[in-house]
Amino acid sequence: MARNLIIYYSRKGENYVNGIIKNLAKGNTEIVAQFIADAVGGDLFEVETVKPYSDDYYTCTDEAKKELQDNARPVLKKYLDSLNGYDNIFVCGPCWCGTFPCAVFSQLEHLDFTGKKVMAVMTHEGSGLGHCESDLKKLCKGAVFGKGIAVHGADAAKSQAEVSQWAKQAIS
Repeated sequence: MARNLIIYYSRKGENYVNGIIKNLAKGNTEIVAQFIADAVGGDLFEVETVKPYSDDYYTCTDEAKKELQDNARPVLKKYLDSLNGYDNIFVCGPCWCGTFPCAVFSQLEHLDFTGKKVMAVMTHEGSGLGHCESDLKKLCKGAVFGKGIAVHGADAAKSQAEVSQWAKQAIS
């Protein structure tokens, strides 16, 4: 049976939701990552930075833009050392400036994706998948890529059926 890994970064606290700032106890991407794990099984790995992003949403977006402009790779609290034993890798994150947060790239650059199937999962408030799939193709050398999914962040909590169906198809 195929083994699945769900790598995700998710923002709790202040988030942009349907045009307003709301305080979320659980980030949208974390919700979606859990739906994937529930649907197909697998291990969850949360990407966490040593230096946290600002609690203030607008300051956080400025930090994210600067990281992307600088091609920064924030230091993480922990890193996965290997993908051995995994067949399918779901890479999940919020859409920040059209792609994943640079913290996700910090993790991905440490791994060998040869022979793995990789799927992009992005929560967003209107950007869809942005250019995250092309960014993954640059970083995940040797991988085969499955179809990604974009989940409207404001609808994350009610996306379980859609995400579950997609995840099952993605690994088949």
